[in-house]
Amino acid sequence: EGRDIPVLKISDNAAKDENEPEVLFNCNQHAREHLTTAMCLRIINRYTDQYQNDEQVKKMVDEREIWVIPTVNPDGSEFDVESGEYQGWRKNRQDTGTDLNRNWGHKWGCCGGSDDDPNSETYRGPEKFSAPETAAIRDFVNSRVIDGQQQIKANIDFHTYSELVMWPMGYTTDEVTEGMTQEEYDRFEAVGTKMAETNGYTPQQSSALYITDGGISDWMWGEHKIFAFAFEMYPSSGGVEGFYPPDEVIEEETKRNDQAVNILLEE
Repeated sequence: EGRDIPVLKISDNAAKDENEPEVLFNCNQHAREHLTTAMCLRIINRYTDQYQNDEQVKKMVDEREIWVIPTVNPDGSEFDVESGEYQGWRKNRQDTGTDLNRNWGHKWGCCGGSDDDPNSETYRGPEKFSAPETAAIRDFVNSRVIDGQQQIKANIDFHTYSELVMWPMGYTTDEVTEGMTQEEYDRFEAVGTKMAETNGYTPQQSSALYITDGGISDWMWGEHKIFAFAFEMYPSSGGVEGFYPPDEVIEEETKRNDQAVNILLEE
């Protein structure tokens, strides 16, 4: 529908492409998960407003390049709220809609973790990267390969809800599989558990929730070896209303992830 997908860069020298590790935070792949957009905005505000007076923030901004995409799915997100009543809308706005987090290219459609029915909530699209949103972010991430090296080293993809810290792979319950050694899995588990200790979420492999194929974290790791996590934010349970918590919880529930974000930037 012609809307931009905004991406912000936070760095002590943002106009220059410095030789520093890069970290990507992205939010709102699923239209109704608006609390995640507030999460990305908190990251932006914290790593800019607190630069002068928070030593840890200053160190990360000075020594990293931080990328933030507050809304991956602007068309779906706008549709969900524009009538004045929440629509419970998940997908993008292509025809009957594609579930963006089933449209990524790694193991797309492989394993029963997505649907080929266009009316399904987890419709994966007619082919991998058929959604303009996933294609745009794929192209951005691919563009960060400089001299054969992927500059983006880590990623958190924020969702609601269930209060989970999850890591690849989503398409299989196996810990050690194609593209994932035991040593690599152990690091995911260790850092995921460390982050979960700060926010009270449950740490687990993504497939422990349910099998998903064509997900962003599997693609980030499978294609680029980006240390990729998915967070399911507040609340811990609920029906459709769980996607629409009261505005009074925004500050508390986004602040809840401050230390986890710090940990990933340090790692």
